[in-house]
Amino acid sequence: MTIALKADGLSKRYGRTLAVAGVDLAVEEGEIFGLVGPNGAGKTTTLKMLATLLVPSNGDAEIGGHSVRREPDAVRSVIGYMPDTFGVYDDMRAWEYLDFFGRCYGMSAARRRQMIGDLLELVDLADKRDAYVQSLSRGMQQRLCLAHALVHDPQVLLLDEPASGLDPRARVELRELLRELRALGKTILISSHILPELEELCTSVAIIDRGRLLASGRVDEIASRFRLGGVYRARVIGDGAAIAAAESHFAAQTDVVSVVRQSSGELEFALRGEDDIAANVLAGAIRAGIRLSAFAPAASDLEEIFLQVTESAHEART
Repeated sequence: MTIALKADGLSKRYGRTLAVAGVDLAVEEGEIFGLVGPNGAGKTTTLKMLATLLVPSNGDAEIGGHSVRREPDAVRSVIGYMPDTFGVYDDMRAWEYLDFFGRCYGMSAARRRQMIGDLLELVDLADKRDAYVQSLSRGMQQRLCLAHALVHDPQVLLLDEPASGLDPRARVELRELLRELRALGKTILISSHILPELEELCTSVAIIDRGRLLASGRVDEIASRFRLGGVYRARVIGDGAAIAAAESHFAAQTDVVSVVRQSSGELEFALRGEDDIAANVLAGAIRAGIRLSAFAPAASDLEEIFLQVTESAHEART
């Protein structure tokens, strides 16, 4: 596969603060690649360097074969960037907003007319062509911002927290739109702290925390690389005190990475190993007098993988 975006040792320092510490990325053409991490992890700074809005302190990146350091204008011609805050002008109509950016790219009037019609259709805003931007819902404004990033038909899209603040329906609509863009041949790098959204959408992910890239690849590959075990759920028989005692017991086990009490009262915990570890943990709970009515694997998700990888990184630092 052809690499659409490659970063080598990408770093950004502000005085004594190292915001991004030597990030390496390789995103293949046609991927929806998720940059995963909590707020403040360095995702936005990384995207801004890739979008040529910030000059890296160290390292470099290539997008479409062009260096973000040496060829920023060439990079801008092949990327579409959508920041984490709206870049819309309230006193414009939807078509005027896109026409403005078409003019910025030097498009002819005929080409702009075609582009506006095509993009409004693509983002399902054709019926809002003459509506003022300020009258649009947040989800519609978000789709219009995405249309803006597509004005010059870029090869690569850099999207910073595009689902932030959207209601569930708008998130579903955005997710389907991104899948459609991938089907049209776009490569998409999307950052988010909303991990379930990325899990349903992305072909690969990179986990970043405190400015450092901890892991990169497909979710199952990351789990295998870090030798991460399964996620299990246990249903404890008894009152709140019994559940609390069981929670403390599981948390104290060396093979248990994390324990979370669900709203249902069930305990969900991640293990470091496979079935034999789960068997040992179950046997230990029984010996400790914990009464369980259920003990079974839970569906592992990106949130659990993130928790396990970051926990492993924290243990390595300490």
